[in-house]
Amino acid sequence: MSAPQLSLAPVKEPLGFIKVLEWIFSIFAFATCGGYSGKTSVQLKCTEQNLTLETSFAYPFRLNSVFFKLPEHNKCNLTWDKYFLLGNFSSSAQFFVTFAVLVFLYCIGALVLYLGYLHLYRNGGKLPLIDFAVTVLISFLWLVSTSAWAKALTDIKTSTGSFIVTEMPGCKNPGVSCHFNEIRSMGPLNVSVVIGFLNLILWAGNAWFVYKETSLHAPPATVPSHPSNPSSP
Repeated sequence: MSAPQLSLAPVKEPLGFIKVLEWIFSIFAFATCGGYSGKTSVQLKCTEQNLTLETSFAYPFRLNSVFFKLPEHNKCNLTWDKYFLLGNFSSSAQFFVTFAVLVFLYCIGALVLYLGYLHLYRNGGKLPLIDFAVTVLISFLWLVSTSAWAKALTDIKTSTGSFIVTEMPGCKNPGVSCHFNEIRSMGPLNVSVVIGFLNLILWAGNAWFVYKETSLHAPPATVPSHPSNPSSP
């Protein structure tokens, strides 16, 4: 293999500069989703006691394993043991985070190639074609993973929101009133969806610059013109 020829010049070109942005945005994508933890709570009121029930949830959002539990001593004549939240959204969340991590690793590899082996990349071989195919595939998967995660986030907000008081067993007891109390802001999760779609735009746009490096974009070979031979006398 040829020795590396380190140069920062590719970072000044769209090919390398956009790759740096893709690397940074992939970090934000998996950090904002994978690092999230929140809580939700409900207040139960009866004539003799006020109860505040609180539970925490976090990535990967297996909410069907998260529950509200009554305190051992309560005066509201409530007998139910645990109320589990609804839904398991781990598949969409883990797909989004895992894909973002893989993209992060691919960007590192691509930057090493651009900065150290650009002379091999542009020698007319298959590396630009492979890079172009992967770029198109990643663009498509950003669309799929972000759309799935956006749908899952909508369901998570429903499952951990005021919907709880319509399903919690204790809220159906006579003489008991329930109020949805609070939920931690899901701003980071909203940001993760926005970043996912920004990644889609970045990768789709970058596909053009990678395409220009391939032999598919090479100008057609010109046929040299030959002067006609003069006719013999």
